[in-house]
Amino acid sequence: MFAQSTDNPHQLASAPIVVGIDGSEASDLAVYWAAETAVRRGRTLRIVHGLDLEAAQAVFGRYDLAVSFVAQTLREEGAARLATAVRLARSVAAELRVETELSPTHPAWLLCERSRSAHLVVLGAGQSGELAHIGSTLLAVTARGHGDIVIVRDTGSEQRTRATGPVVLGIDNSRVSETAVAAAFAEASARETTLVAAHACCVTHHPRAGVTSLLPVREIHSAAEQVLAEKLAGWQEKFPDVQVVRKVSAADPRHLLTVWSKSAQLVVVASRGRVGLRGPTLGSTSNFLVQHAYCPVMVAHKD
Repeated sequence: MFAQSTDNPHQLASAPIVVGIDGSEASDLAVYWAAETAVRRGRTLRIVHGLDLEAAQAVFGRYDLAVSFVAQTLREEGAARLATAVRLARSVAAELRVETELSPTHPAWLLCERSRSAHLVVLGAGQSGELAHIGSTLLAVTARGHGDIVIVRDTGSEQRTRATGPVVLGIDNSRVSETAVAAAFAEASARETTLVAAHACCVTHHPRAGVTSLLPVREIHSAAEQVLAEKLAGWQEKFPDVQVVRKVSAADPRHLLTVWSKSAQLVVVASRGRVGLRGPTLGSTSNFLVQHAYCPVMVAHKD
């Protein structure tokens, strides 16, 4: 189980699992996954829905009556969606502690704020990369949120969620990957499963004939294994119950982790940071996975 830490708000016993809903089938799947996780960890499930009433005001700003009518309609629809989500969550376990929040704010802002004190934030994504949340909400929360953000994608398969298989950790040579390492070990321990630490030593081949054969493949492979050894150093001692399998591949990291997601119960990657010169960013691998993986993807942030 996760250790209690007074320094980490996400690990406090009072920290809830927060799930954002929008009434789609994908968000229903996210509620189901979040409820299962809350039951296993003895945590409260908090279901939130942001209405973004400012958008309605922007459209009908000159017509107070229209704004009032639209706002009331949105509140009623939001309350109905929350009630449906509560019923779905309680179908997982009747004794589950469930809270709800209906907010007038934009869903992305709401979820980013709630992520500061949440154990996890969970969102749903539709099939074929279709984002379940209106506009860029899903990617905004994944890029700018705090702690661990989990995307549960509707793959269209009969197996809606997976409770077996390893936790797969995508490791690169960046400084931020340590956050993902910590999250992945904790998840593997909580789920009592194997941790697969995967690193892609992808090399771009020069288009000129004959150059590929000159690449020092053995040295590249050894360097990749060294990256894994450095990133995993000390974590096995912190989590002696977790069996670790190390995998090095010459595949593109997006392809490597997507293939592993077909048998994993969770893939864990690190966030690239919240804000760049052009606003919120998300690494290309993380971006690809949250839209194409076959299992839930956790994007771990360093607070």
